[in-house]
Amino acid sequence: MTRSAQRRTPEGDPAFVVKSELMSADDVGRVLRRMAHEIIERNKSLERVSLVGLQSGGRPFAEAFARLLSEISGQDVPVGMLDVSFYRDDVGRAPLAVTSPTTIDHELTDRTVILVDDVLYTGRTVRAALNALSDYGRPRAVQLAVMVDRGHRELPIRADVVGKNLPTSQEESVVATLEGVWIGERRPS
Repeated sequence: MTRSAQRRTPEGDPAFVVKSELMSADDVGRVLRRMAHEIIERNKSLERVSLVGLQSGGRPFAEAFARLLSEISGQDVPVGMLDVSFYRDDVGRAPLAVTSPTTIDHELTDRTVILVDDVLYTGRTVRAALNALSDYGRPRAVQLAVMVDRGHRELPIRADVVGKNLPTSQEESVVATLEGVWIGERRPS
């Protein structure tokens, strides 16, 4: 298990109280393979496709997709990571979380960019990602792949490729990693 995956499991987060495990690591692996096939089907060729994981939850999923897409199609797909912290519309309301650097070392102009994240909730992170992408070029198209779509959208954003639709209440939280998917509650810090 990677250091990033260890940090993101519920056992490593004292503020997250697990209610139930929804998917095991094996389940996540099977779903990622299915999603990789969907990405290939949506795109005629992977030659002009880039994966961009949203820091930090999308990072392990973007890296996993890159491995799977290469294995299935025989084509390597460039991967980048995007930190959207300073593009959020709530940047002044709360202290900034510890950020990870943006690392996009290839041109995005005229490419299909697949944004990858762990959980889609209100849509505000994706809106911030769309704004941030413009600093790195003008993609031909942007698609969104998420492991879990939990609903409660505040913006008109929809994922193109979804691992699991999981209706939740506003009070619940979802943690999705390569090690599994859990639903629970956040304790106040």
